[in-house]
Amino acid sequence: MTRAGIIGTGSCVPKHVLKNSDLEKMVETTNEWIVTRTGIKQRHIANDGTACSDLATEAALKALQSANKTPDEIDLIIVATVTPDMNFPATACLVQKNIGANKSAAFDLESGCTGFLYGLTVASQFIMTGTYKCILVIGSEVLSKIVDWEDRNTCVLFGDGAGAVIVSNVNEGGILQNYLRADGTGGELLFMPGGGSRNPATLASVEEKMHHIKMKGNDVFKFAVRAMYDATENILNKAQMSIEDIDIVIPHQANKRIVNAAARRFKIPEEKLFINLDKYGNMSGASIPVALDEAFNEGRIKKYDNILLVGFGAGLTWGSCIINWNY
Repeated sequence: MTRAGIIGTGSCVPKHVLKNSDLEKMVETTNEWIVTRTGIKQRHIANDGTACSDLATEAALKALQSANKTPDEIDLIIVATVTPDMNFPATACLVQKNIGANKSAAFDLESGCTGFLYGLTVASQFIMTGTYKCILVIGSEVLSKIVDWEDRNTCVLFGDGAGAVIVSNVNEGGILQNYLRADGTGGELLFMPGGGSRNPATLASVEEKMHHIKMKGNDVFKFAVRAMYDATENILNKAQMSIEDIDIVIPHQANKRIVNAAARRFKIPEEKLFINLDKYGNMSGASIPVALDEAFNEGRIKKYDNILLVGFGAGLTWGSCIINWNY
């Protein structure tokens, strides 16, 4: 079968920065509490006129430039998001229009913070089977639009941004293994109850704040540590590798305590971890691709490095991917 690999990356975050000191004026919290509990110091917030497709488009254009590809060469666009511009059409279709990828198919994929890993896995299968030759995978979120800014337990966590990669056939290396899992019994640990067919938008649903993120923090924390361990252990077994074979680990940037707990269990040295959540907060499906793009541009990723991507999210979902970087 054809090998699938990442041949270009790009990212975009809004210009406006919301610091912990700003949140101290909005809700009952402190910079010390936020940094100690999460590791987050600031996050980027989209303005009122910026939607998911806007950030996704900018990240996509940068990824195309990085891969030296034109929009006409894109066969498929996958956007992983929980904050689409609207229920339909798909945000991927809006991105297709914006970048002029007139020959591509397009669809959205929703798996919470694990969404980018799900999208990357789907893209790799299309490449490996020869169905498509060049796929744009984007994780894009404007979580600030669904955050309850009066809920101090959640509003300190989330930020906005988008990351994109170009997946294509490669001669060597590339995506070595994927691992995906889900447990729907934990769906109500992290969800947004309003806006769908179960609880469509009404005056009552808005007044009851059903269109905002709801999270049971302690339960999600416990799940996340277990999920990170499971996803790491199983992907290494599938690839017949050990953690010593991995050159850099890029985890979902949700909470530094979660990442550190998982790293301790696998004895991952700090220099192998790439962490940027202090600057961006939790960007859900955009978290991993933004970190991947940043790590590459900073020179933290070199040709032939083995990269472990690992994440967890609403659903509940979790997953991982090992890539041998080949460009």
